[in-house]
Amino acid sequence: MNIKKYFFLLSVLLLSCCTSGVWAQTDTAGDNTDDLAKMLNDKSAASKAKPANYYVAATFKATRIINSQSIENTGKGVLDFRISHRFGEVTEGVKNLYGLDNATTRFGFDYGLTSWLTIGVGRSSFEKEYDGFFKVKLLRQTTDNHHPLSISYVGGISVQTMDVNNVPGYTYCFSNRLYYVDQLILARKFSKRFSLQLMPTYLHCNLATHINDPNDILAIGIGGRMKVSKRIAITGEYYYNLPDHKLTGYNNSLSVGIDIETGGHVFQIFVTNSSAITERTFIGETTGDPFKGDMHIGFNISRVFTVVHPKELRNN
Repeated sequence: MNIKKYFFLLSVLLLSCCTSGVWAQTDTAGDNTDDLAKMLNDKSAASKAKPANYYVAATFKATRIINSQSIENTGKGVLDFRISHRFGEVTEGVKNLYGLDNATTRFGFDYGLTSWLTIGVGRSSFEKEYDGFFKVKLLRQTTDNHHPLSISYVGGISVQTMDVNNVPGYTYCFSNRLYYVDQLILARKFSKRFSLQLMPTYLHCNLATHINDPNDILAIGIGGRMKVSKRIAITGEYYYNLPDHKLTGYNNSLSVGIDIETGGHVFQIFVTNSSAITERTFIGETTGDPFKGDMHIGFNISRVFTVVHPKELRNN
């Protein structure tokens, strides 16, 4: 053993004696040696301990499953520009190119204010509707299942600006154009390939479509994702409207599609019986009957832009 190792051992022994306030008693020195060994063993055990809990990532690839919000948020300082397109019914036949001659479009901008808060605005061609929302992360699933679920809340408002035929003697108030949505998202990533989420939803319209229709709509949605390759996943979602809180003449929304990740954006192509795109319309006002083939081909394109770079990147 060389002189450096002797010097190191001597320094350790002297330090242990000084910290105990004792210099030369054999029994106390033995206690200090035991304490030192215990400290070293504790450090060794700590170094072998499991790493700290990590949050589960990429439960869904995009911030939308198909029509509905997913558990994912837009990253902090990131702007997500979204184009959503729903063509006409495929039953329109070859004359209208199976619905491709008709379309409903929504342009939207989602922005990550923080890692847990996303805000967004959009405009849909259906009834010339403008909408806004915010999505808050309340709880995140952890890898050790200490938190088995991720939970988020979505609150939104929309206003349709299409011209209306005023009834003589009746004043059509601006508040009649307003609609509200409250939604809770409960999601779990069961494996690297499979994720599932539930979406209890409350919709309120200030003016019901028909005199006997409720102003409040209650629905329960379910959505899932099955990854089939590195860049491709199968997605689906379904909303069940509770019978006593459902608008007359409308159906439950059903959608099935494919997510394709292509570098800076996610491309989603799907079929759905919902012709419109906002929560008010695809949850509460879906007209198509999937069992009669009343389905629409649609797609979503998402392109993200970093508006504010993370602090560590700015410093570099």
